[in-house]
Amino acid sequence: MPATFVKSERLRQLPPYLFAEIDRKKKAAIAAGRDVINLGVGDPDTPTPEVIVRSLQRHVENPSYHQYALDQGSPELRRSIASFFSRRYGVDPDPEGEILPTIGSKEALAHFPLAVVDPGDVGLVPDPGYPVYRSSVRFAGGEAFVMPLRPDLGFRPDLDAVPADIWKRAKLMFLNYPNNPTAGSADLAFFERVVDLAREHGFVVAQDAAYGEVYFDAPPPSILQVPGAKDVAVEFHSLSKTFNMTGWRVGFAVGGAPLIAALAQVKANADSGIFTAVQMAAVTALDQYETITPPIRTLYKERRDVLVTGLKKLGWDVPTPEATFYVWIPCPAGYDSSSTCSKLLEEAALVTTPGLGFGQSGDGFFRMALTVDSPRLEEAVDRISKLSF
Repeated sequence: MPATFVKSERLRQLPPYLFAEIDRKKKAAIAAGRDVINLGVGDPDTPTPEVIVRSLQRHVENPSYHQYALDQGSPELRRSIASFFSRRYGVDPDPEGEILPTIGSKEALAHFPLAVVDPGDVGLVPDPGYPVYRSSVRFAGGEAFVMPLRPDLGFRPDLDAVPADIWKRAKLMFLNYPNNPTAGSADLAFFERVVDLAREHGFVVAQDAAYGEVYFDAPPPSILQVPGAKDVAVEFHSLSKTFNMTGWRVGFAVGGAPLIAALAQVKANADSGIFTAVQMAAVTALDQYETITPPIRTLYKERRDVLVTGLKKLGWDVPTPEATFYVWIPCPAGYDSSSTCSKLLEEAALVTTPGLGFGQSGDGFFRMALTVDSPRLEEAVDRISKLSF
């Protein structure tokens, strides 16, 4: 008789992956013949801009790109990233040692704790937050310490509330601004405080900037604009949301050379780089950032205004997000995040994301994604208007 398979303890400790559960429920509703409006998972619904697609088509015909990619990424892409960073943030990273192209930002965020966390170390994670932060600390053998994101602080953590013994054991802090799921933002003064704490206590900061280019008014800052931040921080960027390239799996990390080298060492043992033709298409995207991205931001701003204005007319207390393509909404009185989202799905065929899925501090809120067109958002508001909360 074959042995019974038993999952590892590290997997048994993890909750079901949030977005897989949402997808399962969505498919079940569709299979039942319902007209589902999916405001759950944040995946852009509009295509990758044509100029980027044409670039890939051209480069995929180059047979030299059909072999293994360079582990450190193509020199052309690293130079393009450096130029983008200089234009956008006024920061000039060295393309030879301070930049690492990644297979999207998710895999890099998941791998980074393996470079800096030992068993028993503490990784500080935001709550609510992207589930990968917590799971990656656990996979590295570390202990995840939750930092609640406080609404009264603009969905930033209260850094003064972290106990002294946690600071002593901390080796890593995850941040994510502009923030998913709350749409909160951080200014340079907040990043300066974090950098000072990292220097004082000897931990590394992993700032997830996946939504850094999805903004509606003032461009969000980079933590690397803080003088000396490269010594203690790595910032993770993705082309997924910026250029509607979620399926392409291309992003990059920027930071001090020792930190980038440590991440590169982990990745060298885990993957073989990004298909070079995709890297060359990423060069096209970054080099034309200033012309490609404004229409994308304009589209999300129009959708934001449709949804937020519509919900406010119904009497809902809905903050207007300054960045990301998410709207983070307090639950109606008498409902928690799970019961709110269940009611929206069962009675209105609306897929939304319960805040509890992002952590305990997210209960009492739910998230809607602006990844359907304006008429469907208007339809969503109309369906909500018919519900009794």
